[in-house]
Amino acid sequence: MFFKLLYFGLVGSLLTDVTIAQSSEQHPPLTTWKCTTSGGCIEQNTSVVLDKDSKYAQGSPGSRTTADYAAMGVTTSGDAVTLYHYVKSGSTLNPASPRIYLLDADGKYVMMNLLNQELSVDVDYSAVPCGENGAFYLSEMKADGGGSSGGAAAGQGYCDAQCQGYCCSEMDVLEANARATAMTPHPCSGNNCDKAGCGYNPYASGQRNLWETGGSVDTTKPFTVLTQFVGSGTLTQITRQYIQNGKQVNGGTISSCNDGTGGLSGMGQALGRGMVLAMSIWNDAAQQMSWLDAGNNGPCSIQESTPANIQSQHPDTHVVFSNIRWGDIGSTTKG
Repeated sequence: MFFKLLYFGLVGSLLTDVTIAQSSEQHPPLTTWKCTTSGGCIEQNTSVVLDKDSKYAQGSPGSRTTADYAAMGVTTSGDAVTLYHYVKSGSTLNPASPRIYLLDADGKYVMMNLLNQELSVDVDYSAVPCGENGAFYLSEMKADGGGSSGGAAAGQGYCDAQCQGYCCSEMDVLEANARATAMTPHPCSGNNCDKAGCGYNPYASGQRNLWETGGSVDTTKPFTVLTQFVGSGTLTQITRQYIQNGKQVNGGTISSCNDGTGGLSGMGQALGRGMVLAMSIWNDAAQQMSWLDAGNNGPCSIQESTPANIQSQHPDTHVVFSNIRWGDIGSTTKG
């Protein structure tokens, strides 16, 4: 009996140590709100976590410090998070290109169930040039990070429709810089994903002054992005509105998607099951982000959009996401 008690005591001690190790990361707090039409918006005790593969963080996943987040270009203040692509370390400018996820108070990913719901965020893209992408999107990751070491609290378990990590549905709510933007559903049916997606880019749709420096939505100044996932039981459309200086601007609607990988219905099913909010900033050495902001997609040139030019001419490139709210349609931007 003594041996059994000693054994279980040791196991309990080890499990406690493991729990402490897994939850010791210094997650930067980020205030968010969950809203209903009847009860208003309730503040959430949320924070952000770096993806496990964050090369300029010195600490291992699950035990990273505030200094690791700073080294990866991530800072929070109240309800705002700022992501810097480049971070100076001595005389070196590191291309940190961070990716982060939203955590709840229990160290699991916040699962946003957004079918027939809306998601709003205030954004500042004024320092995001051609060729850069400040992304605000949803991934059908597992709440606990998928059982990997450290779990969600260690930034484990990433997946997307390009099958990085593994294949899962992805909703690109906002991929953008100061010159162009797109919202794109990427539903998956098993490992068969709509990698190209069925996106809406206002420039490509002929609204060439909608999202622009000095445009109808002036990207030199902050504004609110409101995305509604409309449909009771089945997703029927995704709508976009922008709010700036009290003025509301229609940002387009997606009402059909490629049915071979589930279509809008499949995207709606993923939204109903719950998806994880991811935020990142990155550039594109292969295509210079031309699929987003060049040719028919935007006014940018390939030459100005290379990573080398961005680092040389725009070393301070960063995006700010703030005032993140989700809930009933009509509830997140009231007042």
